[in-house]
Amino acid sequence: MTGFPGSLLDGYRSFRESRYEPERGRYRALAEHGQTPEVMVIACCDSRSAPETVFNAAPGEIFVVRNVANLVPPYEPDGRHQSTSAALEFAVQSLKVRHVVVLGHGRCGGIRAALHPEAEPLSPGDFIGKWMTLLGPAARETAAGAGSAMTEAERQTALERVSVRNSVANLRTFPCVSILEDRGRLHLHGAWFDIADGELWTMDQATGDFSRAE
Repeated sequence: MTGFPGSLLDGYRSFRESRYEPERGRYRALAEHGQTPEVMVIACCDSRSAPETVFNAAPGEIFVVRNVANLVPPYEPDGRHQSTSAALEFAVQSLKVRHVVVLGHGRCGGIRAALHPEAEPLSPGDFIGKWMTLLGPAARETAAGAGSAMTEAERQTALERVSVRNSVANLRTFPCVSILEDRGRLHLHGAWFDIADGELWTMDQATGDFSRAE
């Protein structure tokens, strides 16, 4: 029988000594009074782009939901299990966050698979295949539209950023989001993190273009 991963136990011990003890009061206050983050981040499951690490966030500062390729589905109250939609609803209506950030990243495996379904087939009958259909039209347009004018890496980055724009647009299909945004009580943002260089690029709300954060 295989035991609990030793690397995780080592990390836990380090956390207790170097993170928890100095912030013991903060953790106890969070436990007693609950969380009141002002920011929600919708990010990818990728182990290389954890939002808490990228933004150097303290406990209780950001509410995070992660899924494959940081996708936000459109508003669909169809009675099915909607994990990302449920997390969004909780963050906006219960936690009353003031900002929602969609965080994409470079070299995303989900985006690569969406660009090349023939090379990395995603079964339409399984969860991942169904999930990535959210990006199908944009993936086909990005793969074919530029032809040979773009390199493979450029197409990958382009779709990663298009995906962020699409997710921000889908956020606005949720009544609880659009109403609060119209009232100035909720603000939507897009961002893209370059794993290789450690750079953050933020999305201009008016143009959809990305520029490097300083």
